[in-house]
Amino acid sequence: MPRQHKKSSTPGGSQRQLRVGETVRHALADILSHGDVHDPDLEGHIITVPEVRMSPDLKLATIYVMPLGGRDTDVVIAALERNKKFLRGEIAHRVNLKFAPDIRFRVDERFDEAERIEKLLRTPAVQRDLAPESDDE
Repeated sequence: MPRQHKKSSTPGGSQRQLRVGETVRHALADILSHGDVHDPDLEGHIITVPEVRMSPDLKLATIYVMPLGGRDTDVVIAALERNKKFLRGEIAHRVNLKFAPDIRFRVDERFDEAERIEKLLRTPAVQRDLAPESDDE
């Protein structure tokens, strides 16, 4: 009888996916902070790695990155993609897994979304709706 895989109720996946993702995130952040990647497009950038999402079989890591200030995101993603093989090997040395996960890079859009919501909350229409009601009737 085949096993039934139920969908995890945890937002980022199972506890194991979260733990491995966090370990990969720390390893990559360490690699980038020490300047181990020798690429002229990465040299002048400080890169934040806010999240790594692992596939259920732990063979694919989606790495969300954001350059400081949010500038040159396309250049940074292209440079990371060029150095994907080196980064995968370094992650494999630092993270104890049976298989080194394939990695892919994405720009972290959460900062832009948070800024958009913040601007929306500061609009006069929303401020009017949020103002306390007065009982002058």
